[in-house]
Amino acid sequence: MRPLRVVPPGPTVLAELRSALAAGDAILVGEPSPDLPAQVEQRIALVVETSGSTGRPKRVALSADAVLANAAASESALGGPGQWVLALPTHYIAGLNVLARSLAAGTEPVVVEGDHFSAAGFIAAAQRLTSPDRFTSLVPAQLATVLDDPSAVTALQGFRAVLVGGQAAPATLLTRAAAHGVRVVRSYGSSETSGGCVYDGVPLASTTVRVVDGEVQLAGPSLAEGYLGDEQLTTERFIQDDGMRWFRTADAGTWEAGRLSIAGRRDDVIISGGLKVSLGAIETALHELPGFDDAVVVAGQDEKWGQVPVAFTSNGGVGTAPAIVAIETLFGPAARPRFVVVASIPLLPSGKPDRASLSSRSRQ
Repeated sequence: MRPLRVVPPGPTVLAELRSALAAGDAILVGEPSPDLPAQVEQRIALVVETSGSTGRPKRVALSADAVLANAAASESALGGPGQWVLALPTHYIAGLNVLARSLAAGTEPVVVEGDHFSAAGFIAAAQRLTSPDRFTSLVPAQLATVLDDPSAVTALQGFRAVLVGGQAAPATLLTRAAAHGVRVVRSYGSSETSGGCVYDGVPLASTTVRVVDGEVQLAGPSLAEGYLGDEQLTTERFIQDDGMRWFRTADAGTWEAGRLSIAGRRDDVIISGGLKVSLGAIETALHELPGFDDAVVVAGQDEKWGQVPVAFTSNGGVGTAPAIVAIETLFGPAARPRFVVVASIPLLPSGKPDRASLSSRSRQ
């Protein structure tokens, strides 16, 4: 067995992660919890709590080999080592990945300072970089913030690549970045795969992709050991098949010509008026309409339809009627969204929308 210590987010995380990956105590970056075990299996180096964007957070147990395999594969896919700007929380896998890649590259990451991400904070961090080979990892909302500031755009143009993950990036956002000469790499993965393991639809080295009954499944050396203290869920989500260990992502997608396309969560399909409606498909379509790039679509209740899509957006200055018509034209009357305009979309510390909170509001 191996001691498990809770490490608070902050400047000590890099050194603590270095020690954990080198056979020191296992760590969890976050807050102490009475149900956290004092020891874990020897092979576990890192425990990561999932964001809980759609429900109860889970504790994912990762080995040092898995974390380092992901870092090495990422470095190879991005064209070599470099220095990273850390703009994401280190108690989630995306932020920890930046630190792991920095350790693998032998470079010192530079942290974006401030309680909230800002273009000014990003510019200041970029100015402290010492290597010409520059990388960063952002969620779509952060990328949009940078692209809205000309000085931040100039700074970002000097980066070799910008990983964007956490949730699907609107095509309009990617087009804006490309127009400014910013190389965006779309990253797909999760805590259970030690972070992003598919870049722009192409699996990283040693990662294998398949789609079974519409569900995306992943295999490779970066897979987690399982869920800490939840053997049942581990058995359900990590399976042995065809001589390989696979992670069932619960994401819907297609695998064609060596490229993966994600359609959304398999559990985001509702029955509205007796018809199946994909909330993810509606959300993606809304992101392509002017003024709705922050829209988040969850399930709501309706006496007539049973369930209906409820679209939350912070853009109250754009009329919703054309968007409703556009969605109905694409997906039929059962997909007509009910809009709720809010001051801002609630976010988790990871930068993802707090879907659980919005789902609760949609039922009020």
